[in-house]
Amino acid sequence: VKPKVLSLRYRLRSLRSRTCQVSDIGLTDYIAVKEKHAKYLPHSAGRYASKRFRKAQCPIVERLTNSMMMHGRNNGKKLLAVKIVKHSFEIIHLLTGENPLQVVVNAIINSGPREDSTRIGRAGTVRRQAVDVSPLRRVNQAIWLLCTGARESAFRNIKTIAECLADELINAAKGSSNSYAIKKKDELERVAKSNR
Repeated sequence: VKPKVLSLRYRLRSLRSRTCQVSDIGLTDYIAVKEKHAKYLPHSAGRYASKRFRKAQCPIVERLTNSMMMHGRNNGKKLLAVKIVKHSFEIIHLLTGENPLQVVVNAIINSGPREDSTRIGRAGTVRRQAVDVSPLRRVNQAIWLLCTGARESAFRNIKTIAECLADELINAAKGSSNSYAIKKKDELERVAKSNR
């Protein structure tokens, strides 16, 4: 391993999460990046699904890693997912010079839809009604959209999934419409607005 890459890894490890700020007040309790959730390795082996809302305490990087293991052929391959996330963080640090954790937090805040539409009615007549989205669902949906965007852009592409994930996170953090997550969020909010 080249010394430059090694020094980058140590620098990434030394980037503490205390420099990381959650700018959206509504999501501060649902994006775990402070104190005990500040982990470089996204694998805590915690039981976050055993109780309701427990997954809000799961470190946000671990939730992103777990979400990368989607679709049957990728189930259970956590080491691979950890490697992908770590590599994408290194790419983010090289491209932006910022704390990758902060980029992830900003991407999640920007790509979680605030308003959605639900189906109301029984039997034959069904109409859609606009509803506010709870903070936990906003975080869940943002993570899902970011991972789906990265996965779809990496499919049949010369770019690796780590590069695609880094691009997706950087674009979403900027609020750019090149991001799959931002496009989907805008579409959901537009549909909800028409169903008010």
